[in-house]
Amino acid sequence: MRRLLLLFVLMPGVALANSPRVVGIEAMSQDGTWRFDVAVEHADEGWDHYADAWQILGADDTVLGTRELVHPHVDEQPFTRSLSGVNLPQDLTQVRIRAHDSVHGWGEAVTFDLPDQP
Repeated sequence: MRRLLLLFVLMPGVALANSPRVVGIEAMSQDGTWRFDVAVEHADEGWDHYADAWQILGADDTVLGTRELVHPHVDEQPFTRSLSGVNLPQDLTQVRIRAHDSVHGWGEAVTFDLPDQP
């Protein structure tokens, strides 16, 4: 199993205000599928305004996986959630990951270099 961890420095003012931000990514490949652990930061306010999903995108914006988030994380920031069983094309070397909130939609996507597949 190969793992790669990427953490981002939290820089105020870089992301759009109120948009969810991907602040950390860990990915590992095993048995031909991938597991992604993605850390998201967002000023969740409760059920009416919270980070409710993140996605893995290919180079052409094809959605390769979506992790729905079913409740607010008001007191847990940033928070990390996983998505397993993601099938990626063998020749893919990068993905982009973006987070979504229930009011503002998709935040800015972060490019992530995949580790070599076994």
